[in-house]
Amino acid sequence: MTATVTPPAAGPRSRRAPLPEAGPSRPPRQTGRHVLLGGIAVLWLVPLLWAVYTSLRPYSDTSRHGYLSLPHSLGFENFGNAWRQSGMPHFFWNSVLITVPAVLGTLLFSAAVAFFVSRFDFRWNVVLLMLFTAGNLLPAQVLITPLYRLYLLIPLPGWMSDSFLLYNSVWGIILIHIAYQCGFCTFVLSNYMRTIPKEITEAALVDGAPVWRQFFQIALPLCRPAFAALATLESIWIYNDFFWSLALIETGDKRPITSALANLQGQYFTNPNLIAAGALMTAIPTLLVYFALQRQFISGLTLGSGK
Repeated sequence: MTATVTPPAAGPRSRRAPLPEAGPSRPPRQTGRHVLLGGIAVLWLVPLLWAVYTSLRPYSDTSRHGYLSLPHSLGFENFGNAWRQSGMPHFFWNSVLITVPAVLGTLLFSAAVAFFVSRFDFRWNVVLLMLFTAGNLLPAQVLITPLYRLYLLIPLPGWMSDSFLLYNSVWGIILIHIAYQCGFCTFVLSNYMRTIPKEITEAALVDGAPVWRQFFQIALPLCRPAFAALATLESIWIYNDFFWSLALIETGDKRPITSALANLQGQYFTNPNLIAAGALMTAIPTLLVYFALQRQFISGLTLGSGK
């Protein structure tokens, strides 16, 4: 009689703890790129941080110990003095009167030209787009002499300007900003509008929508991301402009906020701490515009780049 041998029950297998996986090794080229970009960012921030540091120190402290010394006292007196001495509230309002109409006019006219160039096929399509873009290739210093003579000849109604000319008027600054910035905005918007399917406007045309309705009710709402990006850039550029207002406005009270910093300079004495505080307060509106439109600005930078 044969006995059957039953094998012993297999006990639980001992499992080894898995070895920790090594993190992905970063190639040296990528590490060097990050170090380079970090160094550039630090170099870019140094002047800003130095301006903040200088604005918080009184002039007596820096004149006695030097600008490279440690501070013996810090305060916000320079900001209050710059606000009162330069008349910043009045110049802030002048900048608003120039920047807001100029940005809105630039976006409206640029969108109209971009819609015409991108949605209609005709013989001089590309030539017209190049004509609008070519205006940005000329530096402003080349245009100032003929523009100055032209502004002295073009009259304005009395309700638009007390000088009755484009020269020394807010309207003249608004018009030159619109004319000078339309080329760049037209180029960006035309590339973006080419990414919009033509079937949308064709369907609207079949439904009987005229061209103006297609533009205002279809094209403009679809271009909101591009408008946000361009509005951020144009607001910063027009707000920070100093050249056009200095050359085309004679009366100091009509100039924008960038000209108010000149009021902090004396004929025989200049307080750099006071100017640093005024410059920082001048930059606050541009920072607010950027932070308010930051998400749309970043997403709108690459829209239309595939065409």
